[in-house]
Amino acid sequence: MKLLFTCRSRRSLISALYNNSNTPPSFISFPIPILSLSLSLPLSLSSYLTLSPSMATCVGTSTARLDKSDQLSRSPNRGQTIDHSYSYVKFCRPTFSDRPPAVPASMNDVDNLHTRTSPEELHRRDEEEEEEDDLWVKMQEEARFDVEQEPILSSYYHASILCHQSLEIALANHLSLKLCSSSLPSGILIDLFVSILNENEEVMGAVKYDLRAVRERDPACISYVHCFLNFKGFLAIQAHRIAHQLWSHGRNVLALLINNRVSEVFAVDIHPGAKIGRGILLDHATGLVVGETAVIGNNVSILHNVTLGGTGKVSGDRHPKIGDGVLIGAGTCILGNIKIGEGAKIGAGSVVLKDVPSMTTAVGNPARLIGGKDNPTRLDKIPSLTMDHTSHISEWSDYVV
Repeated sequence: MKLLFTCRSRRSLISALYNNSNTPPSFISFPIPILSLSLSLPLSLSSYLTLSPSMATCVGTSTARLDKSDQLSRSPNRGQTIDHSYSYVKFCRPTFSDRPPAVPASMNDVDNLHTRTSPEELHRRDEEEEEEDDLWVKMQEEARFDVEQEPILSSYYHASILCHQSLEIALANHLSLKLCSSSLPSGILIDLFVSILNENEEVMGAVKYDLRAVRERDPACISYVHCFLNFKGFLAIQAHRIAHQLWSHGRNVLALLINNRVSEVFAVDIHPGAKIGRGILLDHATGLVVGETAVIGNNVSILHNVTLGGTGKVSGDRHPKIGDGVLIGAGTCILGNIKIGEGAKIGAGSVVLKDVPSMTTAVGNPARLIGGKDNPTRLDKIPSLTMDHTSHISEWSDYVV
């Protein structure tokens, strides 16, 4: 009798053997680790191949799973509304929620989640969950296509993408090669990075959100693999997520070392103490500076040469708090412990020293609200998703060519 099956885990192997026999399998050692390996095994009722428990965990198998309860919008240009009763209390939390800005948060909402969910919403969630599961498969397909187009990149793509079994390991490997030095070998870094990425589902969930954010919002991004391999803003954010985990667990010296290497390699200086949400686009990213007590919400888009800094030698909580859905233009300085409301837009080259209300536009040096402080013009879409830098320009500029 011959059995053909696909083995993804020790449990599935044992189950496959047991279901094709009247006798439970006995345990002997299997000589190689198995991961998504199709096997054609001759079996008889008197002999079985089984898996040693010590060999059951496959090399490269990730234990990280994406939190699929919350998903980033797949339609960034669709009109969206925002809850204007914005509360900055959430910035004190150690982690962020990916709750879209339009959804109110309350305990009643949590209790009644399943009773209020429509069939259409459930179908949409199922589709998004399936899409999340397929992200790594999609990246591998893109890598193979690129190799077909440019065979000269075969070795690079194989080492960076195709030889790895999961996004976690590929990211850890890629970051370690970027950040290593003669005195800081890549082998040490990859072990550290893999352990953090595998143990933190929330971090890997944010990585996937960031990938989708860049792919959807940046017209220069042609594929997920292009972003993963070549966009230093994306890589700098992921390195920061690892450094922030270390900082949060009291490993400050190591966190600051990674921060320094990111600054040297990517020209992006984000203090490991800064709290950053998910769905972040750092477009070009060169010259970005983010201070220790800064907080950046979800679905934020920031261009190059932006500073989220302090105003002097004041200690304590001294850096800006950026709400969900904010768009910050190139060359902007936002200084001090001030709040930029959800869905606000900061024009390029602005210097912001005071709070900016949600869904408004601030431009200039010093920054002023379009429409005036007493009756500012309100935006009707989330600017970080539309990436629109010039709307309402006639209301604040008389510049002509």
